[in-house]
Amino acid sequence: MTVLTATLLAANGSAQTINYPKTNQIEHIDEYHGTKVSDPYHWLEDDRSAETAAWVKEQNEVTFRYLNKIPFRGRIFSDLEKAYNYPKYSAPTKKGDYFYFYKNDGLQNQAVLYRQKGLQGTPEVVLDPNKLSADGTTRLTVFKLSKKGNHAVLGFSKGGSDWQDYQVMDMKTLKMLSDKVEWVKVSGAAWQGDGFYYSSYPKPEGSALAAKNENHQVFYHQVGTAQSEDKLIFEDPANGQRFHTVSTTEDEQFAVLYVSDRGKGKDGNGLWVMKKGDTKFTAVKEEITDFSYSIIEDVDGGFLVETNENAPNGKVLFYETKSKNWKPFLPEKPEPLQGAGTAGGKIFASYSKDVTSRVYVYDMKGQLENEVQLPGLGTVGGFGGDKEDTFVFYTYTSFNYPPTIFSYDIASKKSSVFRAPEVSFKPEDYETRQVFYASKDGTKVPAFITYKKGLKLDGTNPTILYGYGGFNISLTPSFSPTRIPFLDQGGVYVQANLRGGSEYGEKWHEQGMKLKKQNVFDDFIAAAEFLIKEKYTSPERLAIQGGSNGGLLVGAVMNQRPELFKVAFPAVGVMDMLRFHKFTIGWNWIADYGSSDHPEEFKMLYGYSPLHNIKRGINYPATMITTADHDDRVVPAHSFKYAAELQEKAAGSTANPLLIRIDTNSGHGASNTKKALEMQADIYAFLFHNMGLSWK
Repeated sequence: MTVLTATLLAANGSAQTINYPKTNQIEHIDEYHGTKVSDPYHWLEDDRSAETAAWVKEQNEVTFRYLNKIPFRGRIFSDLEKAYNYPKYSAPTKKGDYFYFYKNDGLQNQAVLYRQKGLQGTPEVVLDPNKLSADGTTRLTVFKLSKKGNHAVLGFSKGGSDWQDYQVMDMKTLKMLSDKVEWVKVSGAAWQGDGFYYSSYPKPEGSALAAKNENHQVFYHQVGTAQSEDKLIFEDPANGQRFHTVSTTEDEQFAVLYVSDRGKGKDGNGLWVMKKGDTKFTAVKEEITDFSYSIIEDVDGGFLVETNENAPNGKVLFYETKSKNWKPFLPEKPEPLQGAGTAGGKIFASYSKDVTSRVYVYDMKGQLENEVQLPGLGTVGGFGGDKEDTFVFYTYTSFNYPPTIFSYDIASKKSSVFRAPEVSFKPEDYETRQVFYASKDGTKVPAFITYKKGLKLDGTNPTILYGYGGFNISLTPSFSPTRIPFLDQGGVYVQANLRGGSEYGEKWHEQGMKLKKQNVFDDFIAAAEFLIKEKYTSPERLAIQGGSNGGLLVGAVMNQRPELFKVAFPAVGVMDMLRFHKFTIGWNWIADYGSSDHPEEFKMLYGYSPLHNIKRGINYPATMITTADHDDRVVPAHSFKYAAELQEKAAGSTANPLLIRIDTNSGHGASNTKKALEMQADIYAFLFHNMGLSWK
């Protein structure tokens, strides 16, 4: 008997008999451009109904009954706790005499906000979010200090929702003032004087977690006043599906308004400015196109603006306020510009070369001074600061390099370690390879493969293939402590840099948008085929994983090539591609996906929509769909309907489990550490159990 045959028998022997809940079907037909589409589980879109609540309860009972019978599930959770249990710090930010930073002692549900006088001062707690709710699911989402540092805006989210409440803290006493601002969403806090700008929606009618959000408004809140007295700064009710967000320049002389119209398929934004003391915004870029514009800072009678206008890889221009002329500043490079900021009278520009960071320092005239020497090929973040700063902090990480905080001295142009994490594993025991494989149309696609040294390429390694591929988001090298136990069990983690992201600039993004979305799926399928061909794994040992747009990816690919994968984890996915724009801010995704309201785009969406392409008689992979009751970004109805359809059509044609795990008091991501570890333990348990493996 071969090893592979024995493995298959072991996997079949570990199967559990599952009695799925019977999901009621209703007669509901939607017509799209002459095509009638049945939606029998339409009723699951009502997140407030007793029927939906009962369905969720029954599905969770089935799922957790299955998970509870996996003998090594508890051992996995224990191993994850041990790997995660070390202090984690954020890079400090300076304001006045104080440095502010976040710290999680190890297993705290939420990181605690601290401050200290000087770099050698004694830390004191500014706010401990763990004390805000009994289950630790209230998060601190915003902390923004005023220019003088005497006040701060703090934003809070409950149970994983995207809705936020803002409060104001007196930074001398560390006491909350009476100020409270509600129904904040898609917003920062931008200080100007003794108040701040923020963006919010009118209080939703019906379900706060599912109702469509329209008419994004900008307000100015004066410290010490009630929200009812806030001044409406900007709204555009005639274009309800637009985002309106405001920032301010470092000197607070200008408020900057960004207007996007993604609901109408525009991928860029308009740009407006208002000088302090004025009452109206002046257009810098009034027309909203597919070009984006972002003000870096105001300098010398104008603004430094990061843009991709006629520059798919991005560039920086100087906009002269009086003449309204645009002048070159940092020209486009072969590598995409990931971001630019100022500190200490310098400009720090971060570029991506084959999905790894490069950082360059320029003077305020745009002349290159030097490249920042980084520890290796990985990802950096930070380099922000004020004009008077003499040094800046940045964080560097990679797959086998835990996030480490560095201090960069601007005068000497040298970096030094400020704070390194104390982890219990040896980074040198693991290695990461970057490979380039050919997609269906011949396009070379990069992927990172991480494993423990000494790995044998014999096709038996349990492997997780992770992808996203959309919204101009790049998947860069990053460290996860919960990945280490998986690697120690002989696992292989693969991160594919699919088209649709920003890895190679706007052209790479465009190759995975709208009518070209199939390229993303082809890239992911080709990654699986490459891993199998090179004997990293086999179809019996390959799992695919992705969240949100990545959940859509997993759902679409397991429909198209179910035989390639043993296990699938579609998380908080956009599964109903015909109705996604009808919930919360789903209309915002039309710029990337297109819309079923348009005939050609409907045909394309209907052709790959995970919900609408499940077929009877197919042996689908073992599937654990994950979502949460407070996900108001990709509403759980997507996953509910998808699970019901998958169970109804495929339960009779596969011995593999088809389950849905629905978290409570959690949202688009885990709302606290405990929930994140529980979720990861269940993912590994489900994966190993269905591959016929044990956790040693």
